[in-house]
Amino acid sequence: MWEATLPSSRHYQIFGYPRVQTPPPLNKRRVCLRFACPSDLQSRLTMRRRASLRTLLAACLAVHVGCYVVERGDTRVNNHVLREQNLVLEERAENSVHSLIKVTESTSTTIPAPQCVLPPGMAEEIQGYQEVVDRVIDYVTTGDFKGQVYSHLANLVDTFGPRMTGTGELEAAIDWMVEQSIAENLDNVHTEDVQVPHWVRNNESAWMTLPRLKQLHIMGLGSSVGTPPQGITADVLVVKSFDELKKQGLKAAGKIVVFNPTWESYGVTVQYRSQGASEAAKVGAVAALVVSITPFSIASPHTGQQYYSVENKIPVASVTLEDAAMMERMQARGQNITVKLIMGAKNYPDTISRNTVAEILGTHQPKETVLVSGHLDSWDVTQGAMDDGGGMMMSWAALVVMRKLNIRPRRTVRAVLWTGEEQGLHGGIEYFKRHQHDHEQFQLIMESDSGTFTPQGISFSGTPEATCIMEEVLKLFHRINATQLTNPMTGGPDIAVWEKLGVPTGERHLARGLYYSYLTNLLHILNELFFYVFLALHY
Repeated sequence: MWEATLPSSRHYQIFGYPRVQTPPPLNKRRVCLRFACPSDLQSRLTMRRRASLRTLLAACLAVHVGCYVVERGDTRVNNHVLREQNLVLEERAENSVHSLIKVTESTSTTIPAPQCVLPPGMAEEIQGYQEVVDRVIDYVTTGDFKGQVYSHLANLVDTFGPRMTGTGELEAAIDWMVEQSIAENLDNVHTEDVQVPHWVRNNESAWMTLPRLKQLHIMGLGSSVGTPPQGITADVLVVKSFDELKKQGLKAAGKIVVFNPTWESYGVTVQYRSQGASEAAKVGAVAALVVSITPFSIASPHTGQQYYSVENKIPVASVTLEDAAMMERMQARGQNITVKLIMGAKNYPDTISRNTVAEILGTHQPKETVLVSGHLDSWDVTQGAMDDGGGMMMSWAALVVMRKLNIRPRRTVRAVLWTGEEQGLHGGIEYFKRHQHDHEQFQLIMESDSGTFTPQGISFSGTPEATCIMEEVLKLFHRINATQLTNPMTGGPDIAVWEKLGVPTGERHLARGLYYSYLTNLLHILNELFFYVFLALHY
């Protein structure tokens, strides 16, 4: 029995995970989690053991324990929030895959996953691919392909650097990946046009002029408008939330609003980056600064996309954790804070970029397709080795490995290297528009856009039957301890739209607890390729 007391009208949905990695059971019979929430939203989850369950685990590894505020009814976002917070709720019963826990106001429902009963002979057929999987693992970890993904990625980022939409560097990188695909003898290599934004950062700076002179470390957010050439000089108002901003509305007029929310998770905190400028503009602010969406900083502002929802567009930039915290402390002491912000950012007319496509044609059902993907573009201030050069290169290399090992898939295996992901998922959206009518031909769509950390399994969305099959498939990867199945899929921003059409989707499940603490321009990538599970079923 799962009980929830939520003294608000908001709707919460919490998903259980099939496995807990490191945390021990806090209490096998009764676990209470008290969230340190703002006064306007307090919650308490009380979990009691049922006789039918072997154990009930709960653990929170995040430094900050707090509310998990998510969009109403958005199951995928909620799951993402829990994952980023490392909060794991689990029911473990014999022969059970996982359980879906839905918590609503004052009520609760446990929806157990069906028992995995595969059709006769299917489990044996799947396990019959163990030799193939072992062959691939050996080839990419100790064989001739060891280090090749790293080498290709290093070549890409060293040669082309940042790959922002609207730049020649991105288009040259696309041309290079086309050339590499042809050189590796992949099939049907081509590109598909995508309309993308063209935003240029230009020079930017920020100085605190009162109560003392200090340079602030900032980074303009995607699609932000610029300031006048002389900049904007205004007093500062620091707020912790949108609710506080509304309460302080009159005080915000004519000021630079600094958003300094407490880090809860990327899924929760990113709303201040994406919506902060518009919310500040609604109360008359002249500019906005948003604390970097990360739990850790060494004077390191993080960029990212923001979206205007109002006609009055104001400049917006990220600011470091250190500078945001300093201004909050000053305000608490009653000190007046003045900042001068200069941003030369400019939005140009949209331009054309391209998704890159390469295939290995299937031998038995060539019209049926298994798609793997990652995005080739990056922000202008980073070479994008982690986000998402590594994931993109691994997706592409999956086909290269198949070709080099002469593995002939039954179905067509297609790699799509998205463009324009960072500024609004443009490549993924355009691909969906063009190919959604062929959705029945897609047997599985996967994306790698969660960093390049140690693989632990697959995050998967599909029918109960498909989920059971995927669980069996993952047993083939016991050698590399990548057997975990989480459901539904988290991540996969470019492919999530396919879920509504019933297409199975997946993202690599990784040990990535420090993902949002990394600077994405660090060349930090595994030189051992984790090969996709589709090899076990689709050749």
